[in-house]
Amino acid sequence: MQQLTGLDAAFLAMETPAMYGHVGSVCVLDPSTAATPLTLASLTELIESRLHLIPPFRRRLVEVPLGLDQPYWIEDPDFDIEYHVRELALPAPGDDHQLAEQAARLHARHLDRRRPLWELYLIHGLSGGRMAIYTKVHHAAIDGVSGNDILTAVLDISPDGRPDDGLEPPPRIVDPPPSTLRMLLHSAWSLAGHPLRGVRLTYGVARSLPTLAASPARPRLPVIDRLIGRDAHVVLASPSLRAPATPFNRAIGPHRRWAFRTIAFDDVRAIKNASGTTVNDVVMALCAGALRRWLQDHDALPEAPLVAAVPVSVRTEEQMGTGGNRVSSVIAALATNLDEPVERLESAHEAMRAAKEQHGALPADLLADVSQFAMPALAGQAARLSARLRLLERINPFNLIISNVPGPNVPLYYGGTRLVAYYPMSAIAEGQGLNITVMSYGGGLHFGLIADRDLVPDLDVMAGYLVDEVKVLIHAVVPDQPPKRSKSGGKRHG
Repeated sequence: MQQLTGLDAAFLAMETPAMYGHVGSVCVLDPSTAATPLTLASLTELIESRLHLIPPFRRRLVEVPLGLDQPYWIEDPDFDIEYHVRELALPAPGDDHQLAEQAARLHARHLDRRRPLWELYLIHGLSGGRMAIYTKVHHAAIDGVSGNDILTAVLDISPDGRPDDGLEPPPRIVDPPPSTLRMLLHSAWSLAGHPLRGVRLTYGVARSLPTLAASPARPRLPVIDRLIGRDAHVVLASPSLRAPATPFNRAIGPHRRWAFRTIAFDDVRAIKNASGTTVNDVVMALCAGALRRWLQDHDALPEAPLVAAVPVSVRTEEQMGTGGNRVSSVIAALATNLDEPVERLESAHEAMRAAKEQHGALPADLLADVSQFAMPALAGQAARLSARLRLLERINPFNLIISNVPGPNVPLYYGGTRLVAYYPMSAIAEGQGLNITVMSYGGGLHFGLIADRDLVPDLDVMAGYLVDEVKVLIHAVVPDQPPKRSKSGGKRHG
């Protein structure tokens, strides 16, 4: 039995009929490398044989009575693998647009909290003889880094599997569900410790104040002054708590769109090396350029730069291999109001540098401790009230989340089939109806864009602009290198 942290439980509390707390992915597979066909039966057998390596897949929630404390994970005594592993087939022609539509529909369904919080679908019928696997797992159980641990458990570095395949897994130890009295007593003890944690939190913040005061980013939003036409070389002196309005910063509904693209990592590396920036800077610049084009299409380009929240892992070496969430975020500007692509890249570099510097002034533990103070019952009510009042839409502290998750660089196999591409599917929140997440693998950066279905009806157009921006940046900073061919993720716009 393991209790959720406040941060883990926050992803449960945030859920409403229109907002989901799970994240997912689509793995595109080449079955020609498999000695035997990948079927529902063989995939189920594979996942079941690796369950001892994926603890979150066998745990279900147990709520504390009255929502007085964070819930617990327990080993599900009634675990049913056939409920979690499923299959479906796309109708002909099985193109990428159909895959995106089907994945978006699957993603727009809540996970059943009475069972372990994950589902996996084997998808047949893709064009070119391909297959796909769509997976979703609740964010309460994993973050980007621990999500990679799940990949490590189910994927192999050889189509022949692993030497220990076929061996008997270790026996399961199933604890009986905790009694109501036990949970209430533990909750009382936990609540009694809140004043002490509050003192520790206050002391930690106080110790950090000198560092924050000395930080060049203090206490400013990391936005380059020249983004709005100033002559200074530092960040904005008086930022607003409100990001500029866009068509996707409105109340969201329950339906989603998803689009995906692959960009050659060699192109990104060439841009990075020629400009003296980082891979993440290039990703931010690509997103800024694509968003600028899309906003211009809709006559909705703000004069001020957009603001992005960028997740940052705060997982220590000792916490590697554990589940749950060890994540914070930085706030950075996207130079969507600059016309020149090289200027957008330089601005992304400066914005991320300032954002990381300010974020580093706060100890990682403090960023997680704050969430421990919210009782689930109150946190859930607050999330629902916030959605009804559209508070995030009105305050609008940032426009979207952009996340870059590093992945493996070696070829991987899923039940003998070669993993061709790994496309992430993240989550959107009330008032922020767009998310762009990137996963690197196999010589490519795999972009997954998810949005509210009505707020961004032409999401595939935005995804296509990412590919266009690579060509523009290559031409601007590496004119002698033609861009490599990026892969499309859809054949229809809209």
